[in-house]
Amino acid sequence: MNSIFGTSRNIEDGEHWLTVSDLMAGLMMVFLFIAIAFMRHVSIERDKIKDVAVAYQQNQVAIYDALNQEFEKDLSRWVASIDKETLSFQFDSPDVLFDTGESTLKAEFKEILETFIPRYLKVLDEYRDSIDEVRIEGHTSSEWGNDTHPNDAYFFNMTLSQNRTRSVLNYAYFLSNLSDEQRAWVKSSFAAVGLASSRLKLNQDGSENKEKSRRVSFRVITNADIQIRKIVEGL
Repeated sequence: MNSIFGTSRNIEDGEHWLTVSDLMAGLMMVFLFIAIAFMRHVSIERDKIKDVAVAYQQNQVAIYDALNQEFEKDLSRWVASIDKETLSFQFDSPDVLFDTGESTLKAEFKEILETFIPRYLKVLDEYRDSIDEVRIEGHTSSEWGNDTHPNDAYFFNMTLSQNRTRSVLNYAYFLSNLSDEQRAWVKSSFAAVGLASSRLKLNQDGSENKEKSRRVSFRVITNADIQIRKIVEGL
């Protein structure tokens, strides 16, 4: 009898472990389905980021092409250029822009802005939904007087570049040939940024090109990075 009962207990134990094995297998299947679902979710979000990146690149090219088409004939006489990578419309001649050490716009630069600003806004109007900000950036060389310490020169130039970009924005905002709607967009989307000598133009030998470093640029900042950040935060 004992042998019979012993056999019975072994069978019961075997059934018990079989039940636990089934449970473990079931849990593994659940975790597998969760992993597959998560991987699918990540894949979908990755595709969204890829789509945004592709749209960003296409949008960058479209804005550049539109600006180039509109201003191609004016670039040489304005001594200006358009950077395809940063979408910066740069005015590269310091002699046209301001007197040395001053933030008051020269008459020639005022005439250029009077023509440039309305046309610039008209080109960008088509792309407003993808534009986060338009920055008017002021750049200087690194020098400031013969006996000025480089650290002091940097902050003196920072103040100068900020004052200059504010002068540009102020003049652009109050142009009489802007519509109220255009002026409202300038108010909400344009920023005046002084960068001093933080982004110098260099010669081929790596030395500072002081002439080219003194410039004012209008740079379009698209909202692609904001869209990608929202997708990543949602993961």
